Amino acid sequence: MKAVFEKREKNTVHFNIELPAGDFEGALQKAYLKNRGKFNIPGFRKGKVPRKIIEMNFGADIFFEDAINMLLPEAYSDAIEELKLEPVDSPEVDVEEINLGEPVNVKFSVDVKPEVELGDYSTIELEKVDYSATDAMIDAEIDRVRNMNSRMVDAGDRGIANGDFVTMDFEGFIDDEAFEGGASEDHVLEIGSGQFIPGFEEGLLGKKKGEAVEVNVTFPEEYHEESLKGKSAVFKVDIKEVKVKELPELDDEFAKDVSEFDTLEDYKNSIRVELEKQLKDQEKIETENKIVEKVVEMSSFDVPEGMIQSQIDNEIKDFEYRVGMQGFNMERYLELTGMSVEELRDNFRSVAERRVRADLVLEAIAKAEGVEVTEEDLDKELEKLAEQYKQENKEKFVEDMKKGDLGFLKAGISNSKVLDLLNEKVKFI
Repeated sequence: MKAVFEKREKNTVHFNIELPAGDFEGALQKAYLKNRGKFNIPGFRKGKVPRKIIEMNFGADIFFEDAINMLLPEAYSDAIEELKLEPVDSPEVDVEEINLGEPVNVKFSVDVKPEVELGDYSTIELEKVDYSATDAMIDAEIDRVRNMNSRMVDAGDRGIANGDFVTMDFEGFIDDEAFEGGASEDHVLEIGSGQFIPGFEEGLLGKKKGEAVEVNVTFPEEYHEESLKGKSAVFKVDIKEVKVKELPELDDEFAKDVSEFDTLEDYKNSIRVELEKQLKDQEKIETENKIVEKVVEMSSFDVPEGMIQSQIDNEIKDFEYRVGMQGFNMERYLELTGMSVEELRDNFRSVAERRVRADLVLEAIAKAEGVEVTEEDLDKELEKLAEQYKQENKEKFVEDMKKGDLGFLKAGISNSKVLDLLNEKVKFI
């Protein structure tokens, strides 16, 4: 087999391969043996009809398609390896007229990775991303933990106030008629949370446990239920319980209860250390994102549509996994949102294109800078994965992983090395 490069138009490469006449004849015979049981011709037992008789009755080209399909996968694979191509989509195939006893010429057109024209990334200037843990952040974290460790206590014989939790039965009426969806029993509402329509929570302020009250409200014009938009309603409410959230005292005992530390001061310091670590991670991510945006912006190339569609597929799979973690399947999600599959794919298009562009530029820089992923790099990354997934036998995990395709892992390691390199070149202002 011989592969001949013809031309490149943007990201589409055209090339020809020539299948030897002998190879094609051998494939024809295999196609005949595979399919001869399908033919019924008078005078011959089924499956015993000679090839020549079948070709005389059904045409000389009866086995051409099957023979070509047998030869092309290996021939195509050998051709792209010989021509050093990196296809990003399935090829278009055109088989020229076949003459028995002569080589078969096949034309291919396939999208390949684009040639990236890099800008001068050594000139990049960026504003430094700098975050520090503030007292307000620490106080907010402590407030969160205090709320998690709070308890509900009876509010006593006083009127309802903002922040109280009210347990109630209620039913809503419009023109003295109860409306669908306007009633509930033992409903718990935090007053001041804004969960109900405007005026409802305010109408309970000052009322007491055991009271039966009427609250007058008007549904907003933008309310989600069409039949209730702008309507005036009366809710009849029976107040069953009024409770208030009691937070633990902010002292050393609190620190001992919620942490490994004996004093509140030590606990606060531990929060500061953890926040600083998280903020440093955030700084790194944001800085890398800004660098990538810059190098992509100063580079020139067109992205083949096939690469974008393939990345959209990846985004959809990832999204489907996240939706599944929330107890939905994709069909149910689309039903609830009223979105079609095409609309969902359109929503992911810009994200997918950005990721493809970033990966292509980082790959191009890796080649330009001679960045390599060593066996040691792979081992370190696989060991991290083993720890992440809590593998008891790390050696076996690494060994098993190496039997598979580690392209995704190599790309990630290479990208990290490139980002470290770019980080050294960038001038921060």
